[in-house]
Formats: sequence, C-alpha cells, structure tokens
Amino acid sequence: MEEGADTGAEDDEEDEREGVDLDAAFGKPAAVAGQRCGLVAIVGRPNVGKSTLLNALVGQKVSITSRKAQTTRHRITGIRTEGDAQFVFVDTPGFQTKHSTALNRNLNRTVQGVLGDVDVVLFVVEAGRFGLDDAKVLALLPEDKPVILIANKLDAVHRRAELMPWLKAMQERRNFAEFVPLSARKDADVKRLLGIVQPYLPEQPWFYEEDALTDRSDRFLASELIREKLFRLTGDELPYSCTVVIDKFQEEGNLRRIAATIIVERDAHKGMVIGDKGEVLKRIGSEARQELERLMDAKVFLELWVKVRSGWADSEEHLRSYGYE
Repeated sequence: MEEGADTGAEDDEEDEREGVDLDAAFGKPAAVAGQRCGLVAIVGRPNVGKSTLLNALVGQKVSITSRKAQTTRHRITGIRTEGDAQFVFVDTPGFQTKHSTALNRNLNRTVQGVLGDVDVVLFVVEAGRFGLDDAKVLALLPEDKPVILIANKLDAVHRRAELMPWLKAMQERRNFAEFVPLSARKDADVKRLLGIVQPYLPEQPWFYEEDALTDRSDRFLASELIREKLFRLTGDELPYSCTVVIDKFQEEGNLRRIAATIIVERDAHKGMVIGDKGEVLKRIGSEARQELERLMDAKVFLELWVKVRSGWADSEEHLRSYGYE
C-alpha cells in the first residue's frame, strides 16, 4: 500500500561513514604542539535539547530537532574547528527506558557504543530538573572519562537562586569535571562551552579538514530533514515508530533529484501523513525541499511516498535494511 506526492522540485551507492574508528582510520597519530582534537559525546534522556546543542556547537544543522521525544536515532557526528582545536561532537539518541522494541534496543546500543570511544562526555539535563530517566543515563556514563554537566534550557528557569541546592544535589551524584549552565540557543553560551571543553581534547592532529561540518552524507541528511518535517507537521498524533528511506539520490550539476519513502506501521498512520487531499504530505515535502536547498546550496526535486510496513520497529531485519546501526 502506498501513496506518492511530487513536491515539484525529484541512488548513488555511497561510502557512508558510521563513526570514527580511530585505530583503523588514524592509527596512533603523533601529538602536534598546540593542536588539539577529540571526540565529544552529547548524551542525555530524550528531549533535553541534545540535537539543538549539537547544531549550535557546529554552527549549522546536522541533527534534526523536534518536540517529539526519540527524534535522534543515529549517532550524528558534527565537526567544529576553532583556532588550534577541532571538536568532533557525537550526538546520540536519548536513552530509551519506556519501550522494549527492537528499535529502542538498537538506540540504546548506539548510546553505549559511543561512550567507549570518546574523550569527554557532555551530560545534558534540563536546568533544575533531574528525574529517574536522567539517573538511568548517568549510571551508564564511564567512570574513566571526564563528564561535563550541561544544565540546558537555563532561559526557562525564572529564579536562578533555586539552582544552587539543585547543583549541590547533582554534585553529590557524581564528581563532574565541570558544571555549565546555558541555553543552547544563545551564541555566547555556546562559545563559552567550547572554551571549557577545549582543554579536555588530546593534543593530536585533526581528524577532518578545517571546513568540515559533518561526516554524514547528503543522502543521510536528506532522510533526517524529511523525518524532522514529518514529526513537526504531524504533531503528537503520529507515533514515533515511523522512518524515512531514501530510494534515489542523484546529483546532476546544481540539481539534486531525491525520491524518499516514509514508512509507517498502520493504515491510520498513513492517513495522518498524507492528510486531507494530500495536504500534509505536500507540506512535508515543500518544507523539506526548501531546507535541503539551503543546506546543499542546490536546486532540489523531491518526490515522497508513504508505505505501510506493519511491525517494522520490532524487526531487526527491517531495521538493518532501513540503515539502523
């Protein structure tokens, strides 16, 4: 069962890097005086602002954001080079505690896999709040890595004095290397965080070119941006168990022809995505196309389809075919 919508603006095999394998890709590089580079994990429960923080740290969107929990499903690498330092940020899915589907088990493996490779961890919580789900993530963090406590969404705290007893309680939970209250939406706060993280990066050559922003392909970013619009435009009505698969990604000069399929689990979900007379699907395509054109600095022809695949989120085979690690 499927529906299609051509938004008015249409697969190459690719070598997509799924992360940074330091041993295979870089060996043991000799330290370069004054030059620093390292992996920085961004972890926390769902919906604390990890993807927003990653995009702010990189200076451009490389990870999708949504009010809906469980938006990030892959390890997304964002790169920022400032002065002599190169920060390689790894955004992770929020650790899943409420469902036991194959998808959520996959997401949790991704979080745990990231933590073994990094040089420093940014543990993101909402300023003034710490619940059971936060505690479960904190318990996973390695004891042999510096962990910086990020109190995000500071702008939502009306009385800053109330943070002091909360901070004291947090310090009793773990000996954090640093405590950084901030709003990921404020440039000054983001620059301050970069300065705090820099001394924790090892002295070694950079992993990427100076102007690199992410190790993810345009094809991958296209699927993520479509999924972001899907979540934002369907609100809380559509369950999180839907995904986007890129069927075609062709580059023709300054034109990108992209065909994608939105996978849902039920016919009712399909109706939500398509909307009355196809209006919702058209809007998803239109907004995704416009953002893709800005991101890729190219004309984009985007074609979207919707298919029902019952039980895909609990099928290891489907997850692998849809690109989950």
